[in-house]
Amino acid sequence: MSVPENISGSGGKDEESEDESEILEESPCGRWQKRREQVSQGNVPGIESAYLAMDTEEGVEVVWNEVQFSDKKVFKSFEERIREMFENLMQVEHLNIVKFHKYWLDMSESRARVIFITEYMSSGSLKQFLKKTKKNHKTMNVKAWKRWCTQILSALSYLHSCDPPIIHGNLTCDTIFIQHNGLIKIGSVWHRLFVNVFAEAIHGNVHQHRDEVRNQHFFAPEYGTAGDDYAIDIFSFGICALEMAVLEIQASGDTAVSKEAIDHAGQSLEDPLMREFIQSCVRTEAKTRPTAHDLLFHRVLFEVHSLKLLAAHCFINNQYLLPENCVDEKTKSFDPNGIMAEINHCDRPGVHLKYSHVSPLELDKFLEDVKNGIYPLMNFASQRPHPIPRALSLSQEQMETVKTPTPEPQETETRKVVQIHCNLEANEEGTRSHLSLFLKMDDRLHRQLSCDVLPCKSILKHSNEDCEKLACFLEDALCKHWSGTSTSPTAMAVMY
Repeated sequence: MSVPENISGSGGKDEESEDESEILEESPCGRWQKRREQVSQGNVPGIESAYLAMDTEEGVEVVWNEVQFSDKKVFKSFEERIREMFENLMQVEHLNIVKFHKYWLDMSESRARVIFITEYMSSGSLKQFLKKTKKNHKTMNVKAWKRWCTQILSALSYLHSCDPPIIHGNLTCDTIFIQHNGLIKIGSVWHRLFVNVFAEAIHGNVHQHRDEVRNQHFFAPEYGTAGDDYAIDIFSFGICALEMAVLEIQASGDTAVSKEAIDHAGQSLEDPLMREFIQSCVRTEAKTRPTAHDLLFHRVLFEVHSLKLLAAHCFINNQYLLPENCVDEKTKSFDPNGIMAEINHCDRPGVHLKYSHVSPLELDKFLEDVKNGIYPLMNFASQRPHPIPRALSLSQEQMETVKTPTPEPQETETRKVVQIHCNLEANEEGTRSHLSLFLKMDDRLHRQLSCDVLPCKSILKHSNEDCEKLACFLEDALCKHWSGTSTSPTAMAVMY
């Protein structure tokens, strides 16, 4: 954090706060406002400082990161690769990964730089949390350890199964963040890309966590060689899991954590399954380390999901089909003494479960936690690689073409439509109708489209393999709507 100037007088603190909240710069669209207050971002290469910023649309704080380039000519030669890299990062979407919001290039007379906006993790890093826990003479809760490991592995499994795979390359307890509700997010996903692509072009020294003595034990023996791959992330995760379990791996003064200290910390674990789990991650031979997906099925983490968790995920995934506040309305209508389930036994009295046994507040919190990614449903994870998901819709900035130097090329939809909902509502004059489409895609992400249509207007320009099916579905819905034979404005089709 930046150190403000000392100001004497009773109004010193107020003036200091106003100084840190001063707006230094705005994004070209005006949505993001850079403030003077600096934040730590885990020593990302090329970013000597990062600043707090305000998202004026959402009303939340974000992080304004800047990558300075030492030479304009070098910057121009890298421009195409820069855009390609950042476009890929824009499409990374996972509940346990720090969100990458937007980027833009700035080349003025005096400087060349890339600016990108990321999610602000206000609760601090996992390292800070572990230090506080140890300072309070507390031990790590096993359930919390399992929940955190599952969330981190969920994010790594996602990154490694992208096409092409994304290797983090900088996973330490300093680049893992924990929110107040227990949600874990990994940051600095762009670190390895910066090091590999722009090391010679970024202004100043390229700083890596491996350069710090206190973090060298997080990096696999093969790190930085031509043959390193996703296994380096598994090694780093193993060290993080060990630190989460023991709170801190002791080092001798300012020297690096030795292999003997790591082995001693591992042997101190009482649970043999936890010990075997961590040891499998930190094997010297990279090829013998398991994948993130395999680790999710390890005996120490794997459990058969409860019906409650399965139902919650089903509810969250199909929430768009249900009216708002349906949980509140439904729970209010139930008789507290009513029987919602019963277990019958032949040799003893059965068990009756009443609605009064379930707290609506606890149910709301559980659904919110599931929605936020605290309880990922990983036992059904697919092993096949999947493409990096595309953005669902254009942002406000992209729509403001006046402020954009060159229009971005229109992307072709390649995902398969699984389900489509169509809603048609005529205006008062009956001269046109408003069409709303909700498309459920095979990657479990959705698109929502809408437009006004005339009786003679052709509206479909969907350029994927479902085009013919969608055209037939919409043609049938429109014909019924215009002829007045349809009694309902809503139509639905399931497509496989």
